[in-house]
Amino acid sequence: MNIGRFDELEQRARECLNLQPDCGIVWQLLGAAQSALGKDAVQALSRAAQLSPNDAAAHNNLGNAFARRGCLSDAVASYRRALDLRPDFAQCHNNLAHALLDLGLFDEAATSSRCTMALNPRDAEAHDHLGSAMRGLGKLDPALDSYRRAIAIEPEFAEAHNNLGNALLERGHTAEALASYRRALKINPAFAEAHNNLGNAFRSVGSLDEAVASYRQALHINPHFAEAHCNLGIALRLQGRAEQAKSSCRKALEIDGRSAAAIIALAESSADMGEFEDAQALLKRAIAAEPESPEAWAGLARLRKMTDADGAWMVQAQRIADKSLAPRKEIVLRYAIGKFFDDVGDFGQAFQHFQRANELTKSFRTRHDRAQLTRTVDLITRTYDQKWLTGSRLGAIDSARPVFIVGMLRSGTTLAEQILAAHPAVFGAGELRFWGAAFEAHRAAGGALTSEGLANLAAEYLRLLREISHDAPRVVDKMPTNFAFLGWIHAALPNARIIHMRRDPLDTCLSIYSQHFESTVSYANDLEDLAHYYSEYCRLMHHWRLTLPATVVLDVPYEGLVADQETWSRKMLQFVGMPWDAGCLDFHQAKRPVITASKWQVRQKISSSSVGRWRNYEKFLSPLLPLRERGPWTDAS
Repeated sequence: MNIGRFDELEQRARECLNLQPDCGIVWQLLGAAQSALGKDAVQALSRAAQLSPNDAAAHNNLGNAFARRGCLSDAVASYRRALDLRPDFAQCHNNLAHALLDLGLFDEAATSSRCTMALNPRDAEAHDHLGSAMRGLGKLDPALDSYRRAIAIEPEFAEAHNNLGNALLERGHTAEALASYRRALKINPAFAEAHNNLGNAFRSVGSLDEAVASYRQALHINPHFAEAHCNLGIALRLQGRAEQAKSSCRKALEIDGRSAAAIIALAESSADMGEFEDAQALLKRAIAAEPESPEAWAGLARLRKMTDADGAWMVQAQRIADKSLAPRKEIVLRYAIGKFFDDVGDFGQAFQHFQRANELTKSFRTRHDRAQLTRTVDLITRTYDQKWLTGSRLGAIDSARPVFIVGMLRSGTTLAEQILAAHPAVFGAGELRFWGAAFEAHRAAGGALTSEGLANLAAEYLRLLREISHDAPRVVDKMPTNFAFLGWIHAALPNARIIHMRRDPLDTCLSIYSQHFESTVSYANDLEDLAHYYSEYCRLMHHWRLTLPATVVLDVPYEGLVADQETWSRKMLQFVGMPWDAGCLDFHQAKRPVITASKWQVRQKISSSSVGRWRNYEKFLSPLLPLRERGPWTDAS
């Protein structure tokens, strides 16, 4: 055993047991050999504990065997038996804490971790376990402290670096989280969990290509990693690769048939396609697997408009939300409960839950930097002016294929895309991150953007569109925040057409405030931040009106579109150079994935029910009220 010859140890132990079948220490040695060889050692170690009932080590080892098998409750019972016999057994306290963490019993795990630390204050694993217990209880600052203590004691502790990354990600410190995951991977390049978590960090900021690469690396190391298969499926879905996404989620379920996360991801894919009954059945299946899954309960509320008849749903959702949930899980449910009360007309209750969700989000996300946003808009308006535009057209490519739909989030960009994509000559590509990524890369590199650089961007973007749709005469990119890059876009692609969706600022901002976003939207959780962001958006759009030719931008008022769908649909098609097609009036029947928070609404016939919604919440919206006195939406025609 001491020199690690476990195959031979197993053989010798069996030979000994043939001679002395009731020798507890030999059963322990057999179990140790089997454990080291990756075999199930429960039978051998159960016999050892039975023959040596007062041997704490035997019960601890049996607990480890149960834990490896996934029988966590049995593991906890064995560890507790060992500690009854030997209360100062520090490693057993640590093992118990680990099992309790896996069971989600965070208070008890914290107690066990502290017992270890009382016996050995420099036990790095105990500090790491305490950090995970604190994180599970939603106490992120103590969690961060504990992980950092673990690393201070043992700087090459890869698991602690990985766990520190998880806490930093929940706190909203994405750059620091990325650094922690990379540190863990430098220590242990084969650390599949860290690759998976690195992917989660990339996904949280919308870097989907990097997220997919990280998940694939995790699966290269461990092909049976169900969580990584599920996360890969989520990222692929957000990229619009629906069939690959479903395949990944099904692989996760082949490995772990009760993975609520994988079932929920499949439900989201079904909802993207408008298959709401299938989505509901999947969410109920997820609840059967994990009865108090906040994500599954919240998902049910997004599939349709709720009514008073859904009171039982609300009671259950409220009961789960009032438990000691991790902030990210409570947030998902609070938004859903807010939607329920909004649907049934109890706006005071609705706002209370929306506010709770937003305040929780603010507690761990990086605060919106108003000064930085103002400086960025100053830079864009100062740099990309009429003179720059005139001098940068040498590298332009005259393609009319791209159509951009821009505007604030929740301004109707998805609705406009759905209408256009219902035309047989138009392909809806969803939200492409190309221009935002290019702008950030350019800003990081510094220097001026040359005509050659613009030509390269145009060519690269057109290649991307060909990959997405080989032959559609028009391809729609509905990334709303492309409004910041319209100077680049027009300089590179002067024949591209830009549809600017404009909506009442209060309805827009309220819709953002009452919506959960998976990727970070720094300004979404504070009404004053929303007012500031909207004002800067107006300032930037005013600049583009003065800078760009009037023929390349069509302002479409959301209120006008829902009031007179056909007139504005015809205007949009004419603007992008396409003949009228009556199928655009039945956009809600189109069988294409729609990845948006309003996926149920865009599958319904067009409605003006959300116009003027802000009036239901007027007494709560004082920071936003001055926006009605300004903004480009007021002069739409």
